[in-house]
Amino acid sequence: MNNKEIYQKTLCFSVRRLLWDFLAFLILAAVAGGGFLLADQISDKGLIGLGIGLVIGIVILVIFLRYISYTYQAGQIAMITRAVTEGELPEDVLGEGKQIVKKRFKTVAAYFAVTSVIKGIFNQIGRAIESVGEKIGGDTGNAIGSAISAAIQIVVAYLCDCCLGWVFYRENEKAAKATCEGAVLFFKHGKTLAKNLGRVFGMGLASLVVIGGGLTGIFYLIASAVPNAFSALADESAEAAVRLDTTVPDALTNPSTLIWICAGVVGFIVWDIIHSAFIHPFILVGVLRNYIQSGIENIPTEESFAELDSKSSKFKKLHAELA
Repeated sequence: MNNKEIYQKTLCFSVRRLLWDFLAFLILAAVAGGGFLLADQISDKGLIGLGIGLVIGIVILVIFLRYISYTYQAGQIAMITRAVTEGELPEDVLGEGKQIVKKRFKTVAAYFAVTSVIKGIFNQIGRAIESVGEKIGGDTGNAIGSAISAAIQIVVAYLCDCCLGWVFYRENEKAAKATCEGAVLFFKHGKTLAKNLGRVFGMGLASLVVIGGGLTGIFYLIASAVPNAFSALADESAEAAVRLDTTVPDALTNPSTLIWICAGVVGFIVWDIIHSAFIHPFILVGVLRNYIQSGIENIPTEESFAELDSKSSKFKKLHAELA
């Protein structure tokens, strides 16, 4: 199966994730809006109610994303891995993927716990790069360090997905060991995987500009249709600053600017949901194919583990626990 066929066959997981994410987003908007209106009517403190509503909504949102959305994500990665390694997929891709995740639920849960080690390794690298930028000095040095560090975090997201694919492939190994093997694969075959970075960043940037920019414009037009709501929100911000004897940015007291800010935030959130559901998996198919193939050709050994032990104390600790 080629990458396009694999993506199309596993797209059902993306659709389900998008539906759940959209429902979670609606709950967030409803709870936040309800908090604002309720607090504004009862005590004329709508901004405080908005904040409380957002906190409650975010908690609910996290529950949806952490449980339901991750289940579909894991199922999709399992099926992509099968397609890459076996060259075919079952008729009921969605059902088979859910069954695999259900069957190996403890393994998947353990994987998500162990990936903190992988993230820790790259966070160390990111902090080191930022410190180099600070030594260069000036805004340019800091900007370069921060940009490279942010790029590393994007790579980590794909690496973690690839590691989960490797965990599914190495079904006879414990999740912790398989995940460690996945981390070794990245470091040992970095050159092989690096050729995917242009696709990762190029398509990611195009997605942000086209989809994110378009969504921001749409939400701006929608928000502009109810200017009184943003005027009230701006007034509330100014009054809250007076009550708390503090200052707030001028943008939060300017209705026109506030509309742009809200449109940008909402546009980015919705873009992130759409990108994660549709664009990310499309890129992931190619990245995971190269990743799995490089691993099959040269499965990590204890010598490979020892090599990474010297580069990360966190990895060394986890490796020791496997002994």
